[in-house]
Amino acid sequence: MKNILITGCSSGIGLETALVLKYNGYKVYASAREKEDVQKLQNLGFETFKIDVRNKEDIKSALSKILQNDKNLDAVFNNAGYGQIGALEDVNTEVLKEQFETNVFGLHELTYQSMQIFRNQGCGKIIQHSSVLGLISLKFRGAYNASKYAIEGLSDTLRQEVQGSDIYISTINTGPVTSKFRQNALKKFTKHINTETSFFKNAYKKQLKQRLESDVDDTPFNLPARYVAKVVLHIMKSKKPKPRYYVTYATHLLAFAKRILSTNLLDKFLNKF
Repeated sequence: MKNILITGCSSGIGLETALVLKYNGYKVYASAREKEDVQKLQNLGFETFKIDVRNKEDIKSALSKILQNDKNLDAVFNNAGYGQIGALEDVNTEVLKEQFETNVFGLHELTYQSMQIFRNQGCGKIIQHSSVLGLISLKFRGAYNASKYAIEGLSDTLRQEVQGSDIYISTINTGPVTSKFRQNALKKFTKHINTETSFFKNAYKKQLKQRLESDVDDTPFNLPARYVAKVVLHIMKSKKPKPRYYVTYATHLLAFAKRILSTNLLDKFLNKF
């Protein structure tokens, strides 16, 4: 039975992917940052770990136990992450560092430790959860955009460095997918962004905050999390998975727009979102 370690399984894409893979016969090591989420995963029948990807010892301990149990590791899905919302002029350096600690440095730490295992055993799959915002940028999402662009750079480089081996790096660029992304983004926005002193005070109140607080997800081209789970399942089944997978029509559309439009036209087009 092939196995996989997934980070960020408390809800949304991580949880749905864990469920789909388990249903299809894979041994899923599902991890989450909070104890209550780990307990929830255990109640669902998963092998679990409490992993805060910012803590390299959490990752080291989990990988060590997997090797003790199974003698090998087939794949990892770097799914953990969140979105810091706010204009870049309102995001101080410490907040930007916090965004990168989870989305980039945590992802790289699991990648780094997993690569040592994959090199020793001669095979493995690393699945990186990027975003359409790793391909194009939207206003008020600068910290998140930058973190996803960083994932693109890391993944593109690593993919070249494993050429000729049986180690595969696949990047998933998701567009709008049903999850708790907005709820988590609202918490970080409220905590870190001073809306009252911002140049964008009115825009925040009339557009951004109202949208984040809404219970209705009216994002165009939104898809359920199972669509991402199906892509991960396809990667697990593939002998030679593709280097990149787009999920949602929005990702295809915006990636195409970046290829055909000038920078000025692209900026004007994206500024409507």
